[in-house]
Amino acid sequence: MPFYDSESLAELEQRFRAQLINSLPGVKALALIGTRSKAGQENLAVFNSVFHVGANPAMLGLVFRPDSVDRHTLSHIRETGFYTMNQVSAGMAGAAHQTSARYPAEVSEFAATGLQPFYYPGFEAPAVLESRVRIGLELAEEIPVKSNGTILVIGRVSWLEFPDTALGEDGFINPLVTGSVSVCGLDAYYGLEPLGRYAYAKPDMPPRKL
Repeated sequence: MPFYDSESLAELEQRFRAQLINSLPGVKALALIGTRSKAGQENLAVFNSVFHVGANPAMLGLVFRPDSVDRHTLSHIRETGFYTMNQVSAGMAGAAHQTSARYPAEVSEFAATGLQPFYYPGFEAPAVLESRVRIGLELAEEIPVKSNGTILVIGRVSWLEFPDTALGEDGFINPLVTGSVSVCGLDAYYGLEPLGRYAYAKPDMPPRKL
């Protein structure tokens, strides 16, 4: 069984180490982040670092790598305060992955990948028309992580849209209905196989499937 300590991790080849550490948390949520600059330049980028922050108010988080180089998505969010988070379905996986290519700032990843921008009325940032779960967010807080230079962006949900057939009576959005895919590491995409939902856990009751 391989074993790495902090010193041996530091000695690994850069791309190998990035893939190794990115895949440590296992399969994660995947999203396309849509933005537009004040000048009107659209941008679309795939992220594997999105997460739930709170439900009241509804907030979602996103982690950016250090901005030692130009981060178009982060720059647009800072400029306008608006962005979208779009779930990726199986038919979009290839195009979503392609958005990770280092296109120049003047190139729209929408145009480069064939995905189509969709604008919610009165909202400045583009969503992805092909996505079955689209979320509009407004920048609430930017938190620098001093230990490694990454940046945590917290967004407040302004609007959300998804198929009515995906919504359960208890508010659960079924990813099998939306066809959402997940990612492990930097480039491995997965569909979903249900194992079941469980009832609310209580200390005096064993696990119980719904």
